Amino acid sequence: MKRKFAFSMMAATLCLALPFAASAAETVKIAIAGPFTGANAAFGDQLWIGAVAAVEQINANGGVNGKQLELIKGDDACEPKQAVAVANRLVDQEKVAGVVGHFCSSSHIPATEIYDEADVLSMACGATNPIITERDMPTVTRIVGRDDQQALVIGDFIVNDLKAKRIAVIHDKDTYGRGLADATRKAVEAAGVEVAVFDGVNRGERDYNALVTRMRSADVDAVFFGGLHGEAGTLVRQMREQGMKQPFISDDGIVDPAFVTAAGGPQYASGVYMTFPQDPRNMDSSKDVVAKLTAEGKKSDGFTLYAYAGVQALAAALAGTNSTSGTELADWMKANQVQTVLGPKAWDSKGDLQVANYVMYQWDDNGGYAELK
Repeated sequence: MKRKFAFSMMAATLCLALPFAASAAETVKIAIAGPFTGANAAFGDQLWIGAVAAVEQINANGGVNGKQLELIKGDDACEPKQAVAVANRLVDQEKVAGVVGHFCSSSHIPATEIYDEADVLSMACGATNPIITERDMPTVTRIVGRDDQQALVIGDFIVNDLKAKRIAVIHDKDTYGRGLADATRKAVEAAGVEVAVFDGVNRGERDYNALVTRMRSADVDAVFFGGLHGEAGTLVRQMREQGMKQPFISDDGIVDPAFVTAAGGPQYASGVYMTFPQDPRNMDSSKDVVAKLTAEGKKSDGFTLYAYAGVQALAAALAGTNSTSGTELADWMKANQVQTVLGPKAWDSKGDLQVANYVMYQWDDNGGYAELK
Protein backbone atom coordinates (compact mmCIF):
# COMPACT_ATOMS: atom_id res chain seq x y z
CA MET A 1 0.00 0.00 0.00
CA LYS A 2 1.62 3.23 -1.17
CA ARG A 3 0.13 6.61 -0.43
CA LYS A 4 1.15 9.76 -2.29
CA PHE A 5 0.68 13.37 -1.30
CA ALA A 6 -1.06 14.35 -4.55
CA PHE A 7 -4.77 15.25 -4.42
CA SER A 8 -7.29 13.98 -6.96
CA MET A 9 -9.65 16.43 -8.70
CA MET A 10 -12.54 15.02 -6.70
CA ALA A 11 -10.68 15.46 -3.44
CA ALA A 12 -9.86 19.04 -4.40
CA THR A 13 -13.52 19.75 -5.13
CA LEU A 14 -14.59 18.28 -1.81
CA CYS A 15 -11.97 20.32 0.00
CA LEU A 16 -13.33 23.53 -1.55
CA ALA A 17 -16.78 22.61 -0.35
CA LEU A 18 -15.64 21.56 3.10
CA PRO A 19 -13.17 24.00 4.75
CA PHE A 20 -12.48 21.65 7.65
CA ALA A 21 -11.66 18.80 5.27
CA ALA A 22 -9.32 21.09 3.38
CA SER A 23 -7.49 21.94 6.56
CA ALA A 24 -7.03 18.25 7.40
CA ALA A 25 -5.95 17.35 3.86
CA GLU A 26 -3.26 20.01 3.89
CA THR A 27 -1.48 18.44 6.84
CA VAL A 28 0.64 15.34 7.13
CA LYS A 29 -0.06 13.41 10.31
CA ILE A 30 2.76 11.83 12.27
CA ALA A 31 2.46 10.15 15.64
CA ILE A 32 4.43 10.02 18.86
CA ALA A 33 3.74 6.76 20.68
CA GLY A 34 4.83 6.00 24.22
CA PRO A 35 3.84 5.95 27.89
CA PHE A 36 1.94 9.18 28.56
CA THR A 37 0.21 7.65 31.57
CA GLY A 38 1.32 5.07 34.10
CA ALA A 39 4.56 4.52 35.97
CA ASN A 40 6.76 5.49 33.03
CA ALA A 41 4.90 8.60 31.89
CA ALA A 42 8.04 10.70 32.48
CA PHE A 43 9.51 9.16 29.32
CA GLY A 44 6.38 9.98 27.36
CA ASP A 45 6.71 13.59 28.49
CA GLN A 46 10.28 13.66 27.18
CA LEU A 47 9.19 12.32 23.79
CA TRP A 48 6.31 14.77 23.50
CA ILE A 49 8.38 17.84 24.40
CA GLY A 50 10.99 16.94 21.80
CA ALA A 51 8.50 16.07 19.09
CA VAL A 52 6.40 19.21 19.60
CA ALA A 53 9.52 21.39 19.41
CA ALA A 54 10.63 19.69 16.18
CA VAL A 55 7.22 19.98 14.52
CA GLU A 56 6.96 23.65 15.48
CA GLN A 57 10.36 24.36 13.91
CA ILE A 58 9.66 22.37 10.75
CA ASN A 59 6.25 24.01 10.28
CA ALA A 60 7.72 27.47 10.86
CA ASN A 61 10.15 26.73 8.03
CA GLY A 62 7.35 25.84 5.62
CA GLY A 63 6.53 22.28 6.60
CA VAL A 64 7.18 19.30 4.33
CA ASN A 65 6.60 19.70 0.61
CA GLY A 66 4.32 22.65 1.34
CA LYS A 67 2.24 20.84 3.95
CA GLN A 68 2.25 21.34 7.70
CA LEU A 69 2.98 18.45 10.05
CA GLU A 70 0.24 17.50 12.49
CA LEU A 71 1.31 15.66 15.63
CA ILE A 72 -0.83 12.85 17.06
CA LYS A 73 -0.28 11.36 20.52
CA GLY A 74 -0.54 7.62 21.10
CA ASP A 75 -0.52 6.56 24.77
CA ASP A 76 0.45 2.92 25.28
CA ALA A 77 1.40 3.18 29.00
CA CYS A 78 4.22 0.72 28.15
CA GLU A 79 1.59 -2.04 27.97
CA PRO A 80 1.80 -4.34 24.92
CA LYS A 81 -1.97 -4.85 24.51
CA GLN A 82 -2.58 -1.13 24.75
CA ALA A 83 0.23 -0.53 22.25
CA VAL A 84 -1.53 -2.76 19.71
CA ALA A 85 -4.78 -0.83 20.20
CA VAL A 86 -2.90 2.44 19.78
CA ALA A 87 -1.20 1.20 16.61
CA ASN A 88 -4.53 0.16 15.09
CA ARG A 89 -6.04 3.57 15.87
CA LEU A 90 -3.09 5.45 14.43
CA VAL A 91 -3.25 3.42 11.22
CA ASP A 92 -7.00 3.01 10.71
CA GLN A 93 -8.45 6.22 12.14
CA GLU A 94 -5.67 8.80 12.18
CA LYS A 95 -4.07 7.65 8.90
CA VAL A 96 -0.61 8.68 10.10
CA ALA A 97 2.31 8.86 7.69
CA GLY A 98 4.79 7.60 10.28
CA VAL A 99 5.30 6.85 13.96
CA VAL A 100 8.13 7.97 16.22
CA GLY A 101 8.02 5.47 19.10
CA HIS A 102 7.09 3.32 20.88
CA PHE A 103 9.33 3.70 23.93
CA CYS A 104 9.24 0.25 25.58
CA SER A 105 10.49 -2.69 23.53
CA SER A 106 7.65 -4.90 24.78
CA SER A 107 5.17 -2.39 23.34
CA HIS A 108 7.12 -1.55 20.22
CA ILE A 109 7.53 -5.13 18.99
CA PRO A 110 3.80 -6.01 18.65
CA ALA A 111 2.91 -2.50 17.46
CA THR A 112 5.33 -2.72 14.55
CA GLU A 113 3.45 -5.77 13.28
CA ILE A 114 0.49 -3.43 12.71
CA TYR A 115 2.55 -0.64 11.15
CA ASP A 116 4.45 -2.94 8.80
CA GLU A 117 1.26 -4.58 7.59
CA ALA A 118 -0.12 -1.09 6.81
CA ASP A 119 3.15 0.07 5.18
CA VAL A 120 3.65 2.79 7.83
CA LEU A 121 7.17 3.74 8.87
CA SER A 122 8.01 3.25 12.55
CA MET A 123 11.07 4.76 14.21
CA ALA A 124 11.93 3.50 17.68
CA CYS A 125 13.30 6.25 19.89
CA GLY A 126 13.57 4.29 23.14
CA ALA A 127 13.04 0.65 22.22
CA THR A 128 16.48 -0.95 22.01
CA ASN A 129 15.83 -4.70 21.90
CA PRO A 130 17.77 -6.20 18.96
CA ILE A 131 14.81 -8.27 17.75
CA ILE A 132 13.04 -5.10 16.59
CA THR A 133 15.22 -4.80 13.51
CA GLU A 134 15.95 -8.52 13.09
CA ARG A 135 12.52 -9.52 11.71
CA ASP A 136 12.99 -8.51 8.08
CA MET A 137 10.35 -5.77 8.29
CA PRO A 138 11.08 -3.11 5.65
CA THR A 139 9.27 -0.28 7.47
CA VAL A 140 11.09 -0.59 10.83
CA THR A 141 13.86 1.85 11.82
CA ARG A 142 15.20 3.43 14.98
CA ILE A 143 17.00 6.57 16.18
CA VAL A 144 18.68 4.86 19.17
CA GLY A 145 21.14 2.00 19.54
CA ARG A 146 20.58 -1.66 20.46
CA ASP A 147 20.87 -3.59 23.71
CA ASP A 148 23.72 -5.73 22.42
CA GLN A 149 25.71 -2.53 21.73
CA GLN A 150 24.78 -1.08 25.12
CA ALA A 151 25.71 -4.30 26.93
CA LEU A 152 29.25 -4.22 25.56
CA VAL A 153 29.80 -0.79 27.11
CA ILE A 154 28.30 -1.94 30.40
CA GLY A 155 30.39 -5.10 30.46
CA ASP A 156 33.59 -3.24 29.66
CA PHE A 157 32.90 -0.76 32.48
CA ILE A 158 32.20 -3.50 35.02
CA VAL A 159 35.30 -5.46 34.05
CA ASN A 160 37.89 -2.77 33.35
CA ASP A 161 36.77 0.21 35.42
CA LEU A 162 35.09 -1.35 38.43
CA LYS A 163 37.39 -4.41 38.38
CA ALA A 164 34.47 -6.51 39.59
CA LYS A 165 34.95 -10.26 39.87
CA ARG A 166 31.58 -11.37 41.20
CA ILE A 167 28.35 -9.51 40.44
CA ALA A 168 24.56 -9.66 40.58
CA VAL A 169 22.51 -9.13 37.43
CA ILE A 170 18.87 -8.23 38.06
CA HIS A 171 16.11 -7.37 35.58
CA ASP A 172 12.42 -6.41 35.54
CA LYS A 173 11.25 -9.45 33.51
CA ASP A 174 10.21 -7.16 30.65
CA THR A 175 11.46 -7.52 27.08
CA TYR A 176 13.85 -4.61 27.44
CA GLY A 177 15.15 -5.30 30.94
CA ARG A 178 15.54 -9.06 30.52
CA GLY A 179 17.12 -8.70 27.09
CA LEU A 180 19.71 -6.23 28.32
CA ALA A 181 20.39 -8.33 31.43
CA ASP A 182 21.01 -11.40 29.28
CA ALA A 183 23.36 -9.46 26.99
CA THR A 184 25.24 -7.96 29.95
CA ARG A 185 25.58 -11.35 31.60
CA LYS A 186 27.06 -12.74 28.39
CA ALA A 187 29.49 -9.83 28.10
CA VAL A 188 30.86 -10.05 31.65
CA GLU A 189 31.05 -13.85 31.74
CA ALA A 190 33.08 -13.78 28.54
CA ALA A 191 35.59 -11.64 30.45
CA GLY A 192 35.75 -14.05 33.39
CA VAL A 193 33.36 -12.29 35.79
CA GLU A 194 31.12 -14.58 37.85
CA VAL A 195 27.41 -13.77 37.89
CA ALA A 196 26.62 -14.98 41.39
CA VAL A 197 22.99 -13.83 41.36
CA PHE A 198 20.77 -13.61 38.27
CA ASP A 199 17.13 -12.86 39.02
CA GLY A 200 14.09 -10.88 37.97
CA VAL A 201 11.64 -8.66 39.82
CA ASN A 202 8.07 -7.79 38.93
CA ARG A 203 7.27 -4.31 37.70
CA GLY A 204 5.40 -2.37 40.33
CA GLU A 205 6.73 -4.35 43.29
CA ARG A 206 8.19 -2.23 46.05
CA ASP A 207 9.75 -4.73 48.45
CA TYR A 208 13.05 -6.17 47.25
CA ASN A 209 14.56 -6.71 50.70
CA ALA A 210 14.70 -10.50 50.32
CA LEU A 211 16.59 -10.08 47.04
CA VAL A 212 18.95 -7.58 48.66
CA THR A 213 19.63 -10.07 51.44
CA ARG A 214 20.50 -12.72 48.82
CA MET A 215 22.91 -10.36 47.09
CA ARG A 216 24.56 -9.49 50.39
CA SER A 217 24.98 -13.17 51.21
CA ALA A 218 26.49 -13.76 47.76
CA ASP A 219 29.11 -11.09 48.55
CA VAL A 220 28.89 -9.46 45.12
CA ASP A 221 31.24 -6.67 44.05
CA ALA A 222 28.64 -4.79 41.97
CA VAL A 223 24.99 -4.92 40.92
CA PHE A 224 23.63 -4.40 37.42
CA PHE A 225 19.92 -3.74 36.91
CA GLY A 226 18.21 -3.97 33.52
CA GLY A 227 14.90 -2.11 33.44
CA LEU A 228 13.25 1.23 34.15
CA HIS A 229 13.53 3.88 36.84
CA GLY A 230 10.73 2.79 39.19
CA GLU A 231 12.19 -0.60 40.04
CA ALA A 232 15.81 0.58 39.76
CA GLY A 233 15.23 3.39 42.24
CA THR A 234 13.48 1.14 44.72
CA LEU A 235 16.19 -1.52 44.49
CA VAL A 236 19.12 0.83 45.01
CA ARG A 237 17.42 2.52 47.96
CA GLN A 238 16.79 -0.80 49.72
CA MET A 239 20.37 -1.85 49.00
CA ARG A 240 21.70 1.28 50.66
CA GLU A 241 19.30 0.92 53.59
CA GLN A 242 20.69 -2.58 54.18
CA GLY A 243 24.23 -1.26 54.08
CA MET A 244 25.13 -2.44 50.58
CA LYS A 245 27.51 0.18 49.20
CA GLN A 246 28.56 -1.75 46.12
CA PRO A 247 28.43 0.07 42.77
CA PHE A 248 25.00 0.04 41.14
CA ILE A 249 24.92 0.12 37.34
CA SER A 250 21.84 0.47 35.16
CA ASP A 251 20.83 1.56 31.67
CA ASP A 252 19.07 4.23 29.64
CA GLY A 253 15.81 3.22 31.33
CA ILE A 254 16.74 5.42 34.30
CA VAL A 255 17.73 8.57 32.39
CA ASP A 256 15.09 10.80 33.95
CA PRO A 257 14.84 12.69 37.28
CA ALA A 258 12.00 10.30 38.11
CA PHE A 259 14.76 7.82 38.97
CA VAL A 260 15.91 10.08 41.81
CA THR A 261 12.34 10.34 43.08
CA ALA A 262 11.89 6.57 42.92
CA ALA A 263 15.14 6.11 44.83
CA GLY A 264 13.95 8.37 47.63
CA GLY A 265 16.22 11.30 46.86
CA PRO A 266 19.77 12.13 45.74
CA GLN A 267 21.21 10.57 48.87
CA TYR A 268 20.33 7.15 47.42
CA ALA A 269 20.66 7.90 43.69
CA SER A 270 24.06 9.60 43.99
CA GLY A 271 26.88 7.52 42.55
CA VAL A 272 24.66 5.28 40.41
CA TYR A 273 26.08 4.58 36.96
CA MET A 274 24.06 4.27 33.76
CA THR A 275 24.56 3.93 30.03
CA PHE A 276 23.23 6.41 27.49
CA PRO A 277 24.54 7.76 24.19
CA GLN A 278 26.90 10.74 24.33
CA ASP A 279 25.05 13.62 25.94
CA PRO A 280 23.11 15.32 23.15
CA ARG A 281 22.64 18.44 25.28
CA ASN A 282 26.35 19.20 24.83
CA MET A 283 26.49 18.86 21.06
CA ASP A 284 26.94 21.88 18.80
CA SER A 285 24.03 20.60 16.72
CA SER A 286 21.64 20.82 19.68
CA LYS A 287 22.63 24.14 21.27
CA ASP A 288 19.92 26.26 19.66
CA VAL A 289 17.20 23.74 20.43
CA VAL A 290 18.35 23.29 24.03
CA ALA A 291 18.49 27.05 24.51
CA LYS A 292 14.96 27.47 23.11
CA LEU A 293 13.55 24.72 25.31
CA THR A 294 15.28 26.18 28.35
CA ALA A 295 13.88 29.63 27.59
CA GLU A 296 10.41 28.05 27.48
CA GLY A 297 10.97 26.43 30.88
CA LYS A 298 11.31 22.94 29.38
CA LYS A 299 14.06 20.40 29.97
CA SER A 300 15.97 18.55 27.27
CA ASP A 301 16.75 15.52 29.46
CA GLY A 302 16.92 11.91 28.39
CA PHE A 303 15.10 11.07 25.18
CA THR A 304 13.76 14.58 24.46
CA LEU A 305 16.29 15.31 21.74
CA TYR A 306 15.96 11.78 20.37
CA ALA A 307 12.28 12.39 19.68
CA TYR A 308 13.24 15.71 18.08
CA ALA A 309 15.77 13.92 15.85
CA GLY A 310 13.25 11.19 15.02
CA VAL A 311 10.79 13.77 13.75
CA GLN A 312 13.57 15.44 11.76
CA ALA A 313 14.52 12.14 10.13
CA LEU A 314 10.92 11.28 9.31
CA ALA A 315 10.34 14.76 7.85
CA ALA A 316 13.49 14.45 5.73
CA ALA A 317 12.30 11.11 4.35
CA LEU A 318 8.83 12.52 3.60
CA ALA A 319 10.42 15.43 1.76
CA GLY A 320 12.91 13.23 -0.06
CA THR A 321 10.35 10.74 -1.36
CA ASN A 322 7.15 12.83 -1.64
CA SER A 323 5.51 9.63 -0.43
CA THR A 324 4.01 8.20 2.75
CA SER A 325 4.79 4.58 1.91
CA GLY A 326 6.67 3.23 4.91
CA THR A 327 8.81 1.03 2.68
CA GLU A 328 9.81 3.94 0.46
CA LEU A 329 10.54 6.17 3.47
CA ALA A 330 12.71 3.51 5.12
CA ASP A 331 14.55 2.78 1.86
CA TRP A 332 15.30 6.48 1.48
CA MET A 333 16.67 6.66 5.05
CA LYS A 334 18.91 3.64 4.45
CA ALA A 335 20.39 5.39 1.43
CA ASN A 336 20.74 8.91 2.83
CA GLN A 337 22.34 10.69 5.77
CA VAL A 338 20.14 13.12 7.71
CA GLN A 339 21.35 16.15 9.63
CA THR A 340 19.63 16.13 13.02
CA VAL A 341 19.81 17.77 16.40
CA LEU A 342 21.97 14.75 17.36
CA GLY A 343 24.33 15.40 14.48
CA PRO A 344 24.40 13.44 11.20
CA LYS A 345 22.60 10.11 11.30
CA ALA A 346 22.75 7.22 8.86
CA TRP A 347 21.10 3.80 8.85
CA ASP A 348 22.14 0.31 7.79
CA SER A 349 20.11 -2.15 5.75
CA LYS A 350 18.20 -3.33 8.83
CA GLY A 351 17.12 0.19 9.87
CA ASP A 352 19.60 0.42 12.74
CA LEU A 353 21.89 3.39 13.20
CA GLN A 354 25.29 2.84 11.64
CA VAL A 355 26.89 4.32 14.78
CA ALA A 356 25.56 3.89 18.34
CA ASN A 357 27.67 6.01 20.70
CA TYR A 358 26.89 4.59 24.16
CA VAL A 359 28.95 5.90 27.08
CA MET A 360 28.76 5.80 30.88
CA TYR A 361 27.12 8.42 33.11
CA GLN A 362 26.89 8.90 36.85
CA TRP A 363 24.20 10.49 39.01
CA ASP A 364 25.39 13.15 41.46
CA ASP A 365 24.50 14.60 44.87
CA ASN A 366 22.24 17.24 43.30
CA GLY A 367 19.94 14.83 41.48
CA GLY A 368 21.59 15.36 38.10
CA TYR A 369 23.77 13.22 35.88
CA ALA A 370 26.88 13.78 33.80
CA GLU A 371 28.95 11.80 31.32
CA LEU A 372 32.02 10.15 32.83
CA LYS A 373 35.27 11.51 31.41
